[in-house]
Amino acid sequence: MTSSDALTPPDALTSSGARIPPTGAPARKAGPPPPGDPDADGPHAGPSDRQLLAARLVPLRRPGRWISAAVLLVLLAMLVNTVLTNRRFQWGVVGDYFLDTSIVHGLELTLWLTAAVMATGYLLGIAVAVMRLSGNPVLGGLSFAFVWLIRSVPPLVQLLFWYELASLYPQLSFGLPFGPAFVTVRTAHLFSGVLAAYVGLSLDVAAFSSEIVRGGLLSVDHGQTEAAQALGLGRARILRRIVLPQAMPAIVPASGNLLIGMLKATSIVSVIAVQDLLYSSQLIYNQNYLVIPLLLVATLWYVILTTLLSAGQFLVERSFARGRGRGGRRPARGFRELFRGNVPLFGRGGGELAGLS
Repeated sequence: MTSSDALTPPDALTSSGARIPPTGAPARKAGPPPPGDPDADGPHAGPSDRQLLAARLVPLRRPGRWISAAVLLVLLAMLVNTVLTNRRFQWGVVGDYFLDTSIVHGLELTLWLTAAVMATGYLLGIAVAVMRLSGNPVLGGLSFAFVWLIRSVPPLVQLLFWYELASLYPQLSFGLPFGPAFVTVRTAHLFSGVLAAYVGLSLDVAAFSSEIVRGGLLSVDHGQTEAAQALGLGRARILRRIVLPQAMPAIVPASGNLLIGMLKATSIVSVIAVQDLLYSSQLIYNQNYLVIPLLLVATLWYVILTTLLSAGQFLVERSFARGRGRGGRRPARGFRELFRGNVPLFGRGGGELAGLS
């Protein structure tokens, strides 16, 4: 035993009553003990690692969501109640004319016109987009002028122009440029209401779809094309096998919106006496004066068709988005999980971490 050990025993106390640690033992620093210290107790003791790992995370409470949802549900219930209880809607008349022969015929024409316009318009739109992206300044300028002109004129004005084309050009001739004509056609017998609607709406779709396709193609990194060219692939094969599959996720949503918009836009052909779904309803209520019920018939058919198209668009988008990342977005939670996470709002308390003592 050394002299220092003899002078300072392990249990020696200072004059103020503080315990002096034995010589050679590290002195504990002043302040609260570190978290997780097994010897720590008292008000400064924190949860152990085992407690932290076993704790259940409590989601963030969002009372604003529940309040806004309750208000919207009350408003929706009021709307449904007034629609069902107001006798002026005449739902019995709506049911009687819902499958009327004239209505079904107008529905068939609407569907045919939408399909034909979208098919022709997209073919023209793809050609215009390719011309716009080409290095030829003449083709690029003409495609830009076409898109600018068509997008500047309202669709209804275009329909009226094509319907009244005979007033401007009584006949159309085909032959040598600035030379003799081989074939002459009278436009008064050529451009009927259906053909005028088909041509006018197809050109309108071509202008907008060309921008959709061009934007989708530009969204693909140019390095993909350069790598394919380095492998010796042709331009057509690169477009079909590499560029288009990557551009489709950007093209499909906008194309679906354009399709749904065109389905509803076909209702303007009633102005030039084309018997589509809306015009068929107008012909009936011009005879029996039941305006609201017949308009509801047309509205319900449009709602059904747009719902089916929206479901198809969702399936196509999911098919093209398969295997693609979501950019780190958190998956949406169901109503049951959301309700359980917000249970403390209805009377049960809890901290940020449940299960901690």
